[in-house]
Amino acid sequence: MRLYALGVGDTFTERHHTHALLVEAGGFRLAIDCPDSYRRVLKDARDKIALAEPRERAQELSAGLDLFSIDDVLITHVHGDHMNGLEGAAFLKWFAQKKKLGLHTIQQVRDVIWDERLRVSMGQLWDGERFDTLSFDDYFAWSEVSLERETKIGPLTVRARRTKHHVPTSALFIEHDGRSIGISSDTAFDPELIAFLAEADVVVHETNAGPAHTAYEDLLTLAPRVKDKMRLVHYADTFDVDASEIAVLREGDVVEV
Repeated sequence: MRLYALGVGDTFTERHHTHALLVEAGGFRLAIDCPDSYRRVLKDARDKIALAEPRERAQELSAGLDLFSIDDVLITHVHGDHMNGLEGAAFLKWFAQKKKLGLHTIQQVRDVIWDERLRVSMGQLWDGERFDTLSFDDYFAWSEVSLERETKIGPLTVRARRTKHHVPTSALFIEHDGRSIGISSDTAFDPELIAFLAEADVVVHETNAGPAHTAYEDLLTLAPRVKDKMRLVHYADTFDVDASEIAVLREGDVVEV
């Protein structure tokens, strides 16, 4: 199983793309969140891998980092820095591939993502002669990410838990073939959530300012065994990544899990 860091910045970033990860296992690719200009996000990751790795290795790592090769997206919550690229991704599937985008969310996200976010820009198309009305189900093959039990997404087993954030948000524990990745998404500091994630081999945790995010200083109080497996994302442009006592993810990083 591989973890790709595609976007590591917060919603106000000028330096980075916003939160975007990708998990690859057994030839299956699951995008975690889908920010603005998602095809550019993927291209920039390919370019950074090409600079960091020998040619053959870079080609192998970046082969699936293209929206035509990604059929499934998990959206953790409806804030724009995590989902603004979903419209464009679904349109590409619709127009270029004549297929639906696999979309995976908790029920609370499904309840609002179409009527309150996407319908106004995707619900009507001009076919050259008349307007056609389209629905959520025309664009997306949706499946629920359960908060109560395990969910299968391709070869991946996913457990989800609500975080402490402004809107319903899911943290994730993703398993494949005995290996696991924990992803906090956006959350206030929550020791119970960290305990849920901490059994994973790699823990991707956010850090940022404000009551609905996790202060770096709080993460420093964690046990060494947790900090050692943690990788930080969603950090502000002012965050000193070189001085961080906890490892950070940079865009284009690939973690073999």
